[in-house]
Amino acid sequence: MSERSTTPDLVLREVSKSFGEVLAVDSVSIEVAAGEFYSLLGPSGCGKTTTLRMIAGFEHPDGGTILLSGSDVTKTPPNKRKVNTVFQHYALFPHLSVEDNVAYGLKQAGVGKQELHTRLDQTLATVRLEELRGRKPRELSGGQQQRVALARALVNEPTVLLLDEPLAALDLKLRKQMQIELKKLQERVGITFIYVTHDQEEALTLSDRIAVMNDGRILQEGSPNEIYERPRTRFVADFIGQTNFFEGLVEEVGEAVTVKDADGMLLRCAPSDFAQPGALVAVAVRPEKIIPANGADSAPNLVEATLIRRTYLGDLVHYHVLAAGGRELTMQRQNDPNDASAQWRIGDRVQVMWDPSAALLLEADARAIDQDELRLMSDTEMPG
Repeated sequence: MSERSTTPDLVLREVSKSFGEVLAVDSVSIEVAAGEFYSLLGPSGCGKTTTLRMIAGFEHPDGGTILLSGSDVTKTPPNKRKVNTVFQHYALFPHLSVEDNVAYGLKQAGVGKQELHTRLDQTLATVRLEELRGRKPRELSGGQQQRVALARALVNEPTVLLLDEPLAALDLKLRKQMQIELKKLQERVGITFIYVTHDQEEALTLSDRIAVMNDGRILQEGSPNEIYERPRTRFVADFIGQTNFFEGLVEEVGEAVTVKDADGMLLRCAPSDFAQPGALVAVAVRPEKIIPANGADSAPNLVEATLIRRTYLGDLVHYHVLAAGGRELTMQRQNDPNDASAQWRIGDRVQVMWDPSAALLLEADARAIDQDELRLMSDTEMPG
């Protein structure tokens, strides 16, 4: 027991994989503790599914090492690894009942009849399928089929369960319900989950830790709170949730960092290790961090703007305002008739603001900056 608590269930060391001239996974290293829910998050083609397939043994890495519970399985065939995979398409046997689908792997492994029935009953109870054990897959809903696929993987008692977009085929409401069920299930069984998804909200909801991937590399790894509140790159900030971006040059570094954007606006930002006078940077401000200024005469990051659009989301409302230079900003507020913004009408001149601590300084990606803005900023006179 003590060894399981101290030895990671999964370790990848500098794992790489190419397909022809395409580098799909580029020196990926991760370490996942026993019982952890760990998500690989990124857009299509970022390398997350290829990474999962290498853990499962369906693909062989060109370089690097894969360890399961401390044992090197880099060259071990899939059927010899203590892992199981749940795919987006559940691939259930249509002619078999629920219990026969779930017991199939146990029968193939030659598990004794008494142990087979014990494990089968326990697993069906875990995923709440006892009363449906005699049904065929065609008689089940999408969520029930997903639970059968989970049970079929869990009954083999893997050290690590691999899940490749398992909820993607479900409609939105059912997917949210299954997210809650899946997290409860993982906490109940205590098995390490490696979860692949492109859905940011899903990763934030389910994960203990998230690795954000792009172009075959892990850009940032951390808790959902760290990834969302303290992104390290523009890509991570942009991919996780909505963000308002500014680009500009650092003018002053102190308790707060002052950035001047192409429209001459001075932005007060949270301190940053890489902020140096004259540096080209990006500034990220989440919509929920922006608030109505309520007639403030002066405040850090005070913006005069025009309300151009309101998006009603039920419990939330997005206010889209147009600031100087044609820059559109989005502010997110709770749907509250007493909130100052609830009185705004399209075309109204409004004021919004945000605290310097909510303005995150990021290294700029020149590819994401308009070239006219770049030229304008490069002509700005900076302190010598």
